[in-house]
Amino acid sequence: MTVKQLGIPELVAACVELGIAGVGLWREPVRSYGVGPAARLVRDAGLAVTTLCRGGFLTAIDPEERARALDDNRRAVDEAATLGTRTLVLVSGGLPAGSKDLRGARERIADALAELGPYAQERGVRLAIEPLHPMYAADRCVVSTLTQALDLAERFPAEQVGVTVDTYHLWWDDTAPAQIARAGAGGRIHTFQLADWTTPLPEGVLNGRGQIGDGSIDMREWRGYVEAAGYTGPIEVELFNEGLWARDGREVLAETAARFVEHAC
Repeated sequence: MTVKQLGIPELVAACVELGIAGVGLWREPVRSYGVGPAARLVRDAGLAVTTLCRGGFLTAIDPEERARALDDNRRAVDEAATLGTRTLVLVSGGLPAGSKDLRGARERIADALAELGPYAQERGVRLAIEPLHPMYAADRCVVSTLTQALDLAERFPAEQVGVTVDTYHLWWDDTAPAQIARAGAGGRIHTFQLADWTTPLPEGVLNGRGQIGDGSIDMREWRGYVEAAGYTGPIEVELFNEGLWARDGREVLAETAARFVEHAC
């Protein structure tokens, strides 16, 4: 998503050229290209697919909407398995129209995970609940803290459900370091993502993630938290940023890799 202006072949070629060994993929461009062809292209290039984004949106009350969401998440699990990644990232979903019941929405997520967790495990895929910053609670994700994400995940085996640690969404929360240790002790850190917090936020706020080093977050400190918790997996950079998307994608990818070395290594 950091360089969504690149098609799948261009992205793969740029990763190979720049020595980037793994890539986190999003469903929409993968499905447009073809899941099977994308899997072969990435595999033949020697790249690992670190995660697939995204499943989730599991908070609907209407039975038909819930059934459609579960079906879509099963497809997402199948796509992750085809791509060869162990991790499907979940953005849980916001409040249904007219609802003010955050707790009820979270319980519906748990109900969905009870169905999806075993399905994913059978296919070698783990579900990674991603808590999003509270500004997204109404429309995008009622899971706002790592505590809330772990309270859901820990109802299920770690091989089925864990969490995503994303600096952009968690940096403000002074309980997060202790919760990262909790997640690590249970083997539930399934992926770790970096993005910086810059202000002012853009209108709509969704595409406000800053390039590493441009904002308020100490990336080395956060890397230290997850490594102290025992995490040894890939570290992803995920930037939603209109300014970056307007630039040459390979240039942005090279810049991002350099910023990672400068600020997170």
